Amino acid sequence: MKPGRVRLGDLTVGFVDSLADAVRSHAQDPLPLLDQYGLDIARLAEPRARLSIPRYMRLGHAAIQLTGDPALGLRMGQVGGLNRIGLTGVTAAQAPTVREAARTLIRFEPLYAQNYRGHSSLIEDAGGAWLRFYSISPYNGYNRFVVDSVLASWACQLSQLCGGQLSVERVMIEFPPPSYAERYTELFGCPVEFTATDNQLRLNQANLALRNPTHCPSTWRHLLEICERELEQLTRTRSLRERIVHLLGPLLLGREPDLEEVAARLQMPVWTLRRKLAEEGTQFRAILNDTRRDLAMAYIRDTELTFGEIAYLLGFASAEAFQRAFKRWSGNTPGEFRRAQRQAG
Repeated sequence: MKPGRVRLGDLTVGFVDSLADAVRSHAQDPLPLLDQYGLDIARLAEPRARLSIPRYMRLGHAAIQLTGDPALGLRMGQVGGLNRIGLTGVTAAQAPTVREAARTLIRFEPLYAQNYRGHSSLIEDAGGAWLRFYSISPYNGYNRFVVDSVLASWACQLSQLCGGQLSVERVMIEFPPPSYAERYTELFGCPVEFTATDNQLRLNQANLALRNPTHCPSTWRHLLEICERELEQLTRTRSLRERIVHLLGPLLLGREPDLEEVAARLQMPVWTLRRKLAEEGTQFRAILNDTRRDLAMAYIRDTELTFGEIAYLLGFASAEAFQRAFKRWSGNTPGEFRRAQRQAG
């Protein structure tokens, strides 16, 4: 991995099809906008084609400006289908119940979307389950639509799966109520809590048990086998260093994780982790420093985050501490680096 070229995440280009349909629903032609981002018909038809998350957020922001609809993410969820998220979506569409479809979407999420900041989860309990989307805070005009589109698509697509019988019990959103807050209640048909601790929606046991009338057991099992093979292939080639780098993103928020915590996440003794890293010719501290450096350059280059926000995301005690570290890493201040990148780009 080259210094400063760490990827903040990517997703299947199928999401672009849903965004394009949302734009068309406002009587606007999305094709000129897609062309600006190098997303012509040939690119969108490539198998396994991916789009970086920063580029996707810029595209979504531009689409919102084009349509004048700040709730375009909610509209995306309404017009999109499970087939837009590739093999995982096609598999989920064959699940026997809403529960199994939700489990499929979460288990095989890496096949259609990967984000350095975390991953989605399904938290099941005696009363039902929470479908939770990882935090992408701090929020701004570039990323709120991502949360909107994910939660809306979960609700709409799972409802389509069971013939429109689904009833969402509750929705929670991390950011404060936006100007279009009433659109959430119209879409979800349930209480919506803003400035919450998580982005998530609640389904009770009765809704999770709703059946899919188009379920075919043999097709479902075959697709599951293919997903398992694809997921194994995706994760098998990761080195220990890469696995640690993947873990660090969610752990860095506002603090600095230590070797003990990472060892626990990897389910191995500290001494074993230290030994295995030595066998790979590295140490935990070196990985942590390299990851912070590469992420800092990626955040400055690819996002609109302030330097204070980046400092928090990388676990620095203050913006000043981050700026001193960045100067050591690159020889430039964060401001100088961003200006140079903008001029070069």
